[in-house]
Amino acid sequence: MTSLPPKPFLTIFPHILFLLLHILYVSSFSAFSDHTSSATSISGTTASAAESKITGGSNTEAEALLQWKASLDNQSQSLLSSWAGTSPCINWIGITCDNSGSVTNLILESSGLRGRLYDFNFSSLPNLLILDLANNSVSGTIPSRIGNLSKITELNLCYNDLTGSIPSEIGFLKSLNKLALCRNLFSGSIPREIGKLTSLSILLLSENNLTGSIPSSIGNLRSLNILYLYINKLSGSIPQEIGLLESLNYLDFSINDLAGAIPDSIGNLRNLSFLHLFQNQLSGSIPSSIGNITMLIEVELNENSLTGPIPSSFGNLRDLSLLYLWGNKLSGSIPQEIGLLESLYELGLSGNDFTGGIPCSIGNLTNLSVLYLFRNQLSGPIPSSIGNMTMLNDLDLSQNNLSGLIPFSVGNLRNLSFLYLVENNLSGCVPSEIGQLESLLQLGITVNKLHGPLPLEMSNLTHLKVLDLSYNEFTGHLPRGLGHEGVLEVFAASHNYFTGSIPESMKNCTSLHRLRLDWNQLTGNISDDFGIYPHLDYVDLSYNNFYGELSSKWGECHNMTSLKISNNNVSGEIPPEIGKATRLHLIDLSSNHLQGTIPTEFGGLKLLYNLSLSNNHLSGVIPSDIRMLSSLQILNLASNNLSGSIPKQLGECSELLLLDLGNNKFTESIPQEIGFLHSLQDLDLSCNFLAHEIPWQLGQLQMLETLNVSHNMLSGLIPSTFKDLLSLSAVDISYNHLDGPIPNIKAFQNAPFEAYRDNMGICGNASGLKPCNLPRSSITIKRKSNKLLVLIVLPLLGSLLLVFVVIGAFFILRRREKLSQGILKTIKTYSRYWAMMGATEDFNSKYCIGEGGYGTVYKAVMPTGRVVAVKKLHQSQTDKLSDFKAFEKEFVERGSLRMIITNEEQAIELDWMKRLNVVKGMVGALSYLHHSCSPPIIHRDITSNNVLLDLEYEAHISDFGTARLLMPDSSNWTLFAGTFGYTAPELAYTMKVTEKCDVYSFGVVTMEMMMGRHPGDLISSLSSPASSSSSSIPLIAQHALLKDVLDKRISLPNKGAAEGVVHIMKIALACLHPNPQSRPTMGKISSELATKWPPLPKPFCTITLVDLFTNACS
Repeated sequence: MTSLPPKPFLTIFPHILFLLLHILYVSSFSAFSDHTSSATSISGTTASAAESKITGGSNTEAEALLQWKASLDNQSQSLLSSWAGTSPCINWIGITCDNSGSVTNLILESSGLRGRLYDFNFSSLPNLLILDLANNSVSGTIPSRIGNLSKITELNLCYNDLTGSIPSEIGFLKSLNKLALCRNLFSGSIPREIGKLTSLSILLLSENNLTGSIPSSIGNLRSLNILYLYINKLSGSIPQEIGLLESLNYLDFSINDLAGAIPDSIGNLRNLSFLHLFQNQLSGSIPSSIGNITMLIEVELNENSLTGPIPSSFGNLRDLSLLYLWGNKLSGSIPQEIGLLESLYELGLSGNDFTGGIPCSIGNLTNLSVLYLFRNQLSGPIPSSIGNMTMLNDLDLSQNNLSGLIPFSVGNLRNLSFLYLVENNLSGCVPSEIGQLESLLQLGITVNKLHGPLPLEMSNLTHLKVLDLSYNEFTGHLPRGLGHEGVLEVFAASHNYFTGSIPESMKNCTSLHRLRLDWNQLTGNISDDFGIYPHLDYVDLSYNNFYGELSSKWGECHNMTSLKISNNNVSGEIPPEIGKATRLHLIDLSSNHLQGTIPTEFGGLKLLYNLSLSNNHLSGVIPSDIRMLSSLQILNLASNNLSGSIPKQLGECSELLLLDLGNNKFTESIPQEIGFLHSLQDLDLSCNFLAHEIPWQLGQLQMLETLNVSHNMLSGLIPSTFKDLLSLSAVDISYNHLDGPIPNIKAFQNAPFEAYRDNMGICGNASGLKPCNLPRSSITIKRKSNKLLVLIVLPLLGSLLLVFVVIGAFFILRRREKLSQGILKTIKTYSRYWAMMGATEDFNSKYCIGEGGYGTVYKAVMPTGRVVAVKKLHQSQTDKLSDFKAFEKEFVERGSLRMIITNEEQAIELDWMKRLNVVKGMVGALSYLHHSCSPPIIHRDITSNNVLLDLEYEAHISDFGTARLLMPDSSNWTLFAGTFGYTAPELAYTMKVTEKCDVYSFGVVTMEMMMGRHPGDLISSLSSPASSSSSSIPLIAQHALLKDVLDKRISLPNKGAAEGVVHIMKIALACLHPNPQSRPTMGKISSELATKWPPLPKPFCTITLVDLFTNACS
């Protein structure tokens, strides 16, 4: 059977085509028929077909998303109300799908969502490319399941509350281009698996709590463009592998704990524009390879511990607009190449150790807006080229050693808003060109050596908010028109020589916050010169010549915290309206001529911690409302005419540290309530009329350091509770009627006799006091003597004859005893004489260690081995044994003060604290001679040769016995008997010798020790005519700094010693007063040194001799 051949396709194609068209026709007709009968049904069928095509297999994704939505809080769920049904690709907010209906993007940035990421089923979203939940309140940890998002390219979870560590599974996201986990609460280390994300271009892990080191695997991220790790707690060093990231444009590791050196490989990052490594602990030098990164725009390496110089290669960074290297330990000079950075907008090199001058090339930085060079060691003048930087807005060259004049070219800086040249050595006058800086908001030139009057052109600076001229040598008037525009907030001109009155414009300058005009020579009626300042916080007008009465307007300055008008000539009463300024912390009106009473309204000043009204003429009682000052720490009402009893309410001021009521007219007893002031450190109730016993409650003042109750009428015993005052360092109970033993504590045991004198029966183991009990051996001898007396008296009563026999025998024995004593005395003198002769080889000159006005001193080693100093007096008679006069005294090991200060090595050993103790020792000795001996002993030859120091550097005054040997009517009391350079000037025209001659010599020796040389030149200059501008103050003293006259072989004193040095120098200058009556007594000096050193009135390095003259005791 023959088979049929297959039919060709072309023969059957028409049949197939006809069949398909027929099917389509039937379907269309059926659909049209259904539509005409039921439009709703047709619509539903069409939608259902479309949905089936779009969703494909997305039901699982919808379930996962709806499940996560259900885990969010109610408010978040309402924000996702569009998430309904089973098709996330239609109208679901934040969802984007691909053509197959699978979710690819989930972007809900800043949507206010609150929930956990842990509840998110990442496995159900296999095609997710972007997950962005930034700036929400998503919390909890990142689940390890996030590693299932194998196709994801962008993961942004910044600005949430995520915690825990970054899961290592994040390394599975090989397609990731952006990983942003910034501003969360992540902890732990950066996983090394992050180095597997080789497609990453953006990595943001900043602002978390990440610890550990930066993994070296980060060097694998060769496509990385942005790397932010700032504000974490990362430690360790920056890995060398960072240099492999050659595509990097932004690098920020700032505010971490990174240490070690900046790797040199960082120079390989040729595309880097921003390098931020500030606020770490990086050390070592700045790698010069950074100069290879010529595309750099910003470099911030500030606040590290970098050392060495600025690399000159930085001159290659021509596109650099910001360079911050401040707050390091960089040294060397600022390179001239800095002038090549002509694109630079901000340059901060402050807080380093740069030396040398400011390079002139800095004037090439004509685009510079901010230049900070403060707190370095730069020297030399300010270059005039600085005037080329006309775009400059901020210029701060403070705290350097710059010298010379302020260049007039500074007037070209017309855009300048802030100019600070504080704490340099600038001199000369302020240039008038400064008046051209009409945009200036803040001007600070304090602590320099600028002088002369201020230029009139300064009145053009009408926009000034801050003007600080303090600690210079300006003269003339304050700028007229100052504050006229009502924008000035801070005006300080303290410690100058300004004269005249306050500018009228200041009266209406209501914008003032702070006003400091202290330590000038300003005058004017204080009643009229000041207005009402609603913003005023701090005012200090102290140490001027203001007169008039205090205005009640001060009470209307409701924001004022400090009111200081001390040391003026203000009179009248204290206005009670000041009590309305309820924010006051400090009131100091001391050293004026105020009268009347203390206003009771002061009781309303709840924040007041310092009330100083001393040295006035206030009268009446202390108001009982004082108890309301619960914050009071300092109350100084000394040297007034206050009377009545000390109010017991003071015991309620529990914060008091200092209470000084001395030199008033207080009566009755010391209130026991003062013992409740447990924080009290200084208590002075001296020079009053206080009576009765000292209350035992004062023994509860465990913090007390100084106590002065002298010059009162106190009686009874010193309370035994005083043994608990272990913090006490200085005490004075003199001039009272106290009795009994002193407490067995250091302050009482070491106090000078001046602290006890003129009491009834004080006893104890202290200088000049009698012991409280006789030794036991003395009592035994006394008892035996009584028994012997009884045995003798009874026989005498029995026989008169025996009495005559005994009396006769007594006289015979007495005569023989005197004879034997005379012989014995002659033998002892003879023996001692030959011992001295032998020890000194007949007073050979090789044993001579000094010579004074009355004799020669020899060092002698006695046969017993005892080392002594022997002084042989000059004699006018022949050398007979009966005329021999010599004194034997313990040899003082270190020798004379003059020997020490003229020896370089020993002078350095004699530091400031030792020198202060030497002064105290001299004062104690001279005070004893002048005030504790009767009649007083005048030494007449106080020199640095006669002040001897032992091994402990305790001072001993030698040769004082000679004065006492002289008869009161001897001609030597009027003959010149001093040493040239140390004798008082009055001895040139009068031969009357008084204690004040010793005081003068003491001042010379003190100055010699503090200066390290004899002060002859200084004393001569102090005697020179005064300038007209400073009354009786010598011309040299107006400009000389204290630090410049001190011994330069030892470093300047620290804070504790500095206070003592200033106080001692004030006393020494007072002792050199040409008028003997104006010199202090040694007793007064001793009292002053028994208290704490007074605090410094201003920084030590700025104190001048004029300050010491102003405050010297008299």
